[in-house]
Amino acid sequence: MRHPPRSVLLAVVGTVALGTGVTLPVMTAQGATPACTVEYSVTSQWDAGFQAAVKITNNAAAMGSWSLTFDFSAGQKVTQGWSAKWSQSGTAVTAANESWNGSLGTGASVSAGFIASKAGANTAPTTFKLNGTTCNVDTEPTPTPTPTTPPTTDPPDTGSAPPVLHVAGNKLVDAGGKTRRLLGVNRSGGEFMCVQGRGIWDGPVDDAAVKAIADWHVNTVRIPLNEECWLGLSNINSAYGGANYINAVRDLVARVKAHGMTPIVELHWNYGQYTGNSAGCSDVHASCQKPMPDMQYTPSFWASVANTFKNDPAVVFDLFNEPYPDRATSTTTQAWQCWRDGGTCPGIGYEVAGMQDLVDSVRATGAKNVILAGGLAYSNDLSQWLTYKPTDPTGNLAAAYHVYNFNTCANESCWNSTLAPVAAQVPLVAGEIGENTCSHGFVDRVMKWFDDRGLSYLGWTWNTWDCSTGPSLISAYDGTPTAYGTGLRDHLRALGLDG
Repeated sequence: MRHPPRSVLLAVVGTVALGTGVTLPVMTAQGATPACTVEYSVTSQWDAGFQAAVKITNNAAAMGSWSLTFDFSAGQKVTQGWSAKWSQSGTAVTAANESWNGSLGTGASVSAGFIASKAGANTAPTTFKLNGTTCNVDTEPTPTPTPTTPPTTDPPDTGSAPPVLHVAGNKLVDAGGKTRRLLGVNRSGGEFMCVQGRGIWDGPVDDAAVKAIADWHVNTVRIPLNEECWLGLSNINSAYGGANYINAVRDLVARVKAHGMTPIVELHWNYGQYTGNSAGCSDVHASCQKPMPDMQYTPSFWASVANTFKNDPAVVFDLFNEPYPDRATSTTTQAWQCWRDGGTCPGIGYEVAGMQDLVDSVRATGAKNVILAGGLAYSNDLSQWLTYKPTDPTGNLAAAYHVYNFNTCANESCWNSTLAPVAAQVPLVAGEIGENTCSHGFVDRVMKWFDDRGLSYLGWTWNTWDCSTGPSLISAYDGTPTAYGTGLRDHLRALGLDG
C-alpha cells in the first residue's frame, strides 16, 4: 500500500529499544588527532554468525579511493557485505571502496557493513589500516569505553504462544497438523519513520498498544521494514538504524508473540533508483516503494533477517511488499521473468534481486520459516504465480496477495479465475486488504470470499492516519476503530482467534 504524504503523518518519534547489539570500544589517541578513525560494531549476532558495521573517518589529506584492512583472530569469515567490495584471505579482511563512494575528503566519513560466520568466540579486530595507515592511534592509545546499554524488559507472558507454522499442501498448519489461518492487521511505521529521520515506529508499540491489537481477536501482525535501516547504511541516522533498529524490531516481534499472535516481518522499502512509470519517488534511497528488490542490498537484508529469526519458526517472512515490474517492462512475460529471476530488467535502472534470489538467501542460513511471495501489479496479480513459482527446498512457500477497492483484480469474478487456482495448490495470504472509502462494504466481500475458502487476510493499517488519505483501521492506539476498522474488528471477533 502506498502511504499518505509525510505531512499528514504524525511526527512521533518511536521508542528505540536497545539490547542485543554490541558496540565495541574504539581506541582513541591522547593528544593529536589520528590520521583515520574506525568505529567497529556488531549490530546483530546469532549462533553461527553475526552482522557488523564499520564507520571510517579520514582525518588526513583527501583521498580518491580507499581500502580498509583488518584481521579476524577467532576464525570469523565474511560471507557478504555492502557499501564496499569485501574480500578475505585467511584471517585478513579487505574492504575496498565502491565506484560511488571512493572519494573521502578530510574529515569525511563512510560506512559499510557485512555478514560473517563464526564458530565460537567473536573477538573484535584490534588493528585497522586505511590505505596502509594504522587508524585510531597517534600516541599510545587509551580505550574509551562505550556506555553499557541496559537490557530490554521482557514482554509479559500471556500464557499463550503463536503456532509454529509450516506448509502442508495448500494449507498452513501447526506442529500438530491443525490448519491455521492468519487473520489480523498491518502495523505500519517501521518502513518509513527511520529513513525520514523521525524515529522507528509511528505511534506506540509498547505492551498496552500491542494488547489493544490482540483485543480485536487478531492472531497475526504484519510488520513492514526498511532494508537501509536494518543494515544501518550511512544515510540513516544511527539512532534509528543498525543495532537500534534491529533490536526495536526484535522487541516488537517478542511483544506480538507474547500476546499469542504470529509476527510477519516484511520488506517494504528498499534501495534503488527508479523514475519510470508509476515511480513513487526519484530518490535512490529506500524512501518509497520500488518496483522490485535490489541485488545490492536485499539479499544481505534477508540473510540477516533470516539469521536473526531462524531459531524462532513462529515468525513468517514476507519477501517484498508490492512488486510492480509490470509497470516498467514491455510484456507480461518480461515482468514475471524479472519477478522470479531478477538481474537486468527492462525499464528498471538497478540490478534486481528476484524472488528466487531472496528465497535462496533465506534458506542458505538454515532458516525454515514460512515464506510469502507477492505477485505483480502491487501483489494484486497472481495470474502466473504458479508458472513462475520460486523453488523452495523446504516446501514452506506461500503466495501473498493484496487487494483494495481501487485495484484491477477486485471482484469475485477475478478472484475465482486467478486466485482460486493458486489457493488450490499453495497457501494464500492476503497480506493487505482495505478500501479508501473509510467504510467496510468492500472488505466485507473480500473477507467472505476468503472465509468461504479458509484463507488468510490482514487489514491495512493499524495507524491513526486521516482515513481520507488511505485505509486506517483506528482513530486511537487504544483500538478505537474507524468506520472501516469496525467492519474488520467485528468480523474477527465473530470468527474467533482460530478463524
